[in-house]
Amino acid sequence: MTGTSTLLVAIAVLAVGTYACRVAGPLLRARVTLPEQVERLTGRATVVLLAAVAATSTLIVDHGFAGPARLVGVVVGGLLAWRRAPFAAVVLAAAGTTAALRACGVT
Repeated sequence: MTGTSTLLVAIAVLAVGTYACRVAGPLLRARVTLPEQVERLTGRATVVLLAAVAATSTLIVDHGFAGPARLVGVVVGGLLAWRRAPFAAVVLAAAGTTAALRACGVT
């Protein structure tokens, strides 16, 4: 095979595999019953994973601490989201807080 045809075959195989994985969930959901403990653990694991991603992207930039300005901005956005503020207000408040702190010299 040439380089182009190998690439096309690899793309096709990955596309079919991805589609099969995505379809398997809804198709097997009715046939496979998980214990209640596993269901709860899966839900908690999702929250922990999302929290870890949020913490990493909030606190770390280029293998170092991102600085207090970003942390405070994320905390402000998180508090507004917790209080169920509109999404646009959450994003604008978080970005505005970070920008204001950086303008004041807080990195």
